[in-house]
Amino acid sequence: MVKKALVTGSAKGLGRAIALDLASKGFDIAVHYNRSEDAANEACQEAQTYGVKAIALQADITNGDRAKSLVENAVDGLGGLSVLVNTVGNYSEEENVTSTVSIRDWHEMINSNLNTTFYVTRSAIPHLKKAGNGRIINFACASAQNLIARRVNTPYIIAKTGIIIYTKSLAKELIQERITANIISPGIAENSFDVEEISETLPLKRPATLQEIARAVWFFVNPEAEYITGQVLEVSGGWFL
Repeated sequence: MVKKALVTGSAKGLGRAIALDLASKGFDIAVHYNRSEDAANEACQEAQTYGVKAIALQADITNGDRAKSLVENAVDGLGGLSVLVNTVGNYSEEENVTSTVSIRDWHEMINSNLNTTFYVTRSAIPHLKKAGNGRIINFACASAQNLIARRVNTPYIIAKTGIIIYTKSLAKELIQERITANIISPGIAENSFDVEEISETLPLKRPATLQEIARAVWFFVNPEAEYITGQVLEVSGGWFL
């Protein structure tokens, strides 16, 4: 496998943990950011300690043209692309019930989660085909594959469920090109909103570490996982079971 990866939203938090984990395994990394330039440069410096190439790239990927430019700049800067990990996606802290969701919140959730994933992935696929043995890892959330009614945060769940359907469809289409497409669905992570309060409701009474979620990404990226595609892997510690 050509070891060239683009991780969206990787200046901080989960995306950064994933990018650094891939760097530790010998992948050249494109660290994407929108506003956090200093953090992105720091992530690159840390990645480079593993002896790999790391570049920081800015883009507002809620815009399709800028998402395409991000991918092209990553390919140019790294000399190819074999792995795409989409982590970008806002979460609304305002738990509005479904009937009162604002138009603004609706569009923000769809744009930042589903549309960003679509824009970047669509642009990356031709390059993944060239690389061979390509990997697409998209992010949903715990229980998003369960089509059940929600009282609050409905736009967010709709966007995440859409990512699952989109990724499964790609998996079926692209398997002949030796590209796998899979989904990670994390639950509460150590950097989640209201983590201390929610952790008490979890079976293990603690959130997932960012490293635990990064290891789930590696499960799909690993060259030995080329027969696994279209799958949802929950990293939720038994939440919602």
